[in-house]
Amino acid sequence: MLTAQQTALIKATVPLLESGGEALTTHFYRMMLAEYPQVRPLFNQAHQASGDQPRALANGVLMYAKHIDQLGNLGPLVSRIVNKHVALQILPEHYPIVGGCLLRAIREVLGAEIATDEIIDAWGAAYGQLASLLIGAEEEVYAANERAPGGWRGGRPFRVVRKEVESEEITSFYFQPVDGGEIVDYAPGQYIGMRLDLDGEEVRRNYSLSTQANGREYRISVKREPNGRVSNHLHEHVQVGDQIELFAPAGDFTLRVSKRPLVLISAGVGITPLLAMLESAVDSGRPIHFIHCARNASVRAFAKRVEELVATYPQVRSLVCYSDGEGGDASGLLSRDLLAKWLPADRDVDAYFLGPKPFMAAIKRNLRELGVPESQSHHEFFGPAAALE
Repeated sequence: MLTAQQTALIKATVPLLESGGEALTTHFYRMMLAEYPQVRPLFNQAHQASGDQPRALANGVLMYAKHIDQLGNLGPLVSRIVNKHVALQILPEHYPIVGGCLLRAIREVLGAEIATDEIIDAWGAAYGQLASLLIGAEEEVYAANERAPGGWRGGRPFRVVRKEVESEEITSFYFQPVDGGEIVDYAPGQYIGMRLDLDGEEVRRNYSLSTQANGREYRISVKREPNGRVSNHLHEHVQVGDQIELFAPAGDFTLRVSKRPLVLISAGVGITPLLAMLESAVDSGRPIHFIHCARNASVRAFAKRVEELVATYPQVRSLVCYSDGEGGDASGLLSRDLLAKWLPADRDVDAYFLGPKPFMAAIKRNLRELGVPESQSHHEFFGPAAALE
């Protein structure tokens, strides 16, 4: 438990974190990844290079400091962190490494005159409080996954049983457990983690489950990124019959039970979790507007599957926008006016959206301006979370 003095010291550092938090977390990651190779597989190096991961951590540390005396105000941040950690198998033994490096970074970036022994002790206590919170919450998820029918703890070997090209950029991989046993169910919108060995180096990644649960197999659909080390490996080298170690499904970007009309808006590979939501929602009878944006028809995935669902379920409406091609319901970007035209007239809907960050920022803003309640507007990030405003 933090003392009143420690709490006050943490809150006093908020202005410093607002102005220099990213420099601090960049130094932290550089130091930790250089000195502790055992944690490198837990971090996507592309997110390090882009600065996304340091920015996300800086925001998380800032939010924690701001709400150190009222952690309930952190909202969904803790749940999001816990699920990301579970999908990558973050374990209690990783926390002392992170904590030690974070305190060193605070001292080295802020300097001894600002980061006094009292400040460091306060942040040490604050980190211990946060670590205890996260470790406890993560253990609850690990234990629940282990107890669930078909569940497991840690990694489990799966075999690739099918590999299907969905578009010029996206390929689906179907996995079944090597042991032939049951597999744990999952909610539409969740993802799985995987552990790979690439040229003798361990790497871990998360991928959305791109179809509704069927109790037999998992499916992910991966976009080949130009410089994506893992995505290119999956596309070029992983074949039917190969084995990959998977972690149990996780994620809190899930379809909530509701009777309101459902609006699903995606761009590019952001379609993957939303397709699983669509498939699971069609039997509910609720009106569904499935809006997808792609550059052109050649890179649009799952067109046939969506058309099948539209033909089978009259309450499902599919709308496609091609930014640089013809043949869809509209061309160009999904503007505010076009979204207004495609949304139900009554804006009391549940909206879920996913895609590149600029796309999501525009959708979030436009949904709010068009009258969709913010509490009914939901989004997820494939990588580190970021502010969309």
